[in-house]
Amino acid sequence: MPKKKKKELVFQSVDSLQQIVNVVNEAAAAVNDKSRTIRESAIPEVLTGALGAGIGGIGSFAALYGLGTVGLSAVGITTGLHAAGALIGGGMVAGVFVLAAPVAVLAAGGVGVATHLKHKQLKQEKERLYKEALVKHEAIIQALKDEVNADKERLDYLQSLNILLQQALKDLKSDLGEDIV
Repeated sequence: MPKKKKKELVFQSVDSLQQIVNVVNEAAAAVNDKSRTIRESAIPEVLTGALGAGIGGIGSFAALYGLGTVGLSAVGITTGLHAAGALIGGGMVAGVFVLAAPVAVLAAGGVGVATHLKHKQLKQEKERLYKEALVKHEAIIQALKDEVNADKERLDYLQSLNILLQQALKDLKSDLGEDIV
């Protein structure tokens, strides 16, 4: 399998893996506390959403997890560029060059090394999380078997964790390709 490009990866940074950490931690709490339900969960909205969406209707773990990305406002960007451009007697366009020049000079030397180290760290974290998620997924499946007579709230909780862990494993496996140990 050829190596995936960054834009083809589901999890493009170590920070993006925090969602899986949250689910793995929740699964651990579920296995350790047989009375725990979605109501006591640290991620109730995510679990309810997963239960409602099921495994087939969502393309990725990130979509299932429902995490949004907060961006910068247009006003904040334009006023910042204008202020930087004013330093050399220009406007917003000059501001782009003022702000970009030091970054370009410093970045040229360090980009290759930093990229390699980040990629290695990301891969290692994905491998570690894949193994951890696999263990927790097996524990949740066992809990579903052992607690077949539990109340509906508990079974829904376990099933929602099952769905989230299945999707996380699928996406991690896709990112890692043949690198899964």
